[in-house]
Amino acid sequence: MESRASLKYARISARKVKIVIDLIRGKSVDEALAILKYTPKAASPLVEKVLKSAIANAENNFHMDRSKLYVAEIYANQGPTMKRIRAATQGRANRIRKRTSHIEVVLKERD
Repeated sequence: MESRASLKYARISARKVKIVIDLIRGKSVDEALAILKYTPKAASPLVEKVLKSAIANAENNFHMDRSKLYVAEIYANQGPTMKRIRAATQGRANRIRKRTSHIEVVLKERD
């Protein structure tokens, strides 16, 4: 039995999210939430929100025990990149890439 939650099109680079999700992979949900709360990264609140959603899904939809839950899988894939243009000197234009990511969390119960 597993519980899933995902956040699509988050306006943060997947590279920045991966730094945060590596900290909580394999941890119990309470420990993971504590780590996220005190991690000073821009991705922390986003990952925390997805994790809380996965916990709520596990408790309400699958009647799983919160004390046994742990982060079985967590990954951040690259989403579509929004391309913007910024004026540069001598009539040129520079490309700005606003990257997005898809964050996926899978929780399972320990035996």
